[in-house]
Amino acid sequence: MSDLAASLNGLTRTFGDITAVEGLTFDVADGELFGIVGPDGAGKTTTLRMLAGVLRPTAGELRVAGVDVRADPEAVKHRIAYMAQRFGLYEDLTVAENLDFYADLYRVPRAERPARLERLYGFSRLGEFKDRLAGNLSGGMKQKLSLSCCLVHHPQVLLLDEPTFGVDPISRRELWLILHEMVGEGVTIIVSTAYLDEAERCDRVVMMHDGRALALDGPVALQGAIAGSMYSLRTDSPRAARDLLRRTPEVESATLFGEVVHALLPASSDGDDAVHALTAGGISVLDVDKIEPSLEDIFIHLVGAETHQDGPRV
Repeated sequence: MSDLAASLNGLTRTFGDITAVEGLTFDVADGELFGIVGPDGAGKTTTLRMLAGVLRPTAGELRVAGVDVRADPEAVKHRIAYMAQRFGLYEDLTVAENLDFYADLYRVPRAERPARLERLYGFSRLGEFKDRLAGNLSGGMKQKLSLSCCLVHHPQVLLLDEPTFGVDPISRRELWLILHEMVGEGVTIIVSTAYLDEAERCDRVVMMHDGRALALDGPVALQGAIAGSMYSLRTDSPRAARDLLRRTPEVESATLFGEVVHALLPASSDGDDAVHALTAGGISVLDVDKIEPSLEDIFIHLVGAETHQDGPRV
């Protein structure tokens, strides 16, 4: 267990008759950038809140940073940092005052603060804004300030709940660069996201849907695990093409991505089955290409397989 930052075994949380997280089991290695991926309502926030010791599990085992979180949730809190999705800092304090406050809260020794703050200002690029009220920062800058406050005490494990939600593309990229830098320095990061393109930046991900884990592996391994061949088809009627392909026996799944349909066919197929079906249905195929499936393709395929097997869950 010494090389594990977190270990979950059968982790479950219910709220009355609603099961928010069901039987979640996975390990996170020290120094890993681990992603919890899924749409709203998948159970991502509930899982992170249990990892942080904020929410008590209904059932299962949970250890974080060597601490049995179910038995002693308070003991884990000085070893981790938890950044909630909503901005939780003090908007009537400046950037510098927020950092000082969290340094006090985490009892960072006074002698160590100048070097730590210089480091945090450096990678967050907030140094020139340290006298600005937090409430006057942009969304991306607020997230970087939140992240800086989480890192002020050098946590062993950093828990981030959708840190780039509502953030502009440039700030999203900067935040991920910071996360990779922190992992390079030995911090373990467990981050939730609904963005499948962000999940590709993680070492490993667990894909969640309806409180359950659909798949767990590295992004490249997940992309290569799908059985079949994926084709991108551009037509003169994208929605009609998707609906027709979903009724075609040779097509395992069909999903609309903008104006293009991604269709999963048997591995032996050269795409002709899909083209012939569309042509016979009066839909013109403008372009067809065999493509590597994205994580979004994988997730949609897995959700479809689960729904077909178990039926819709309420």
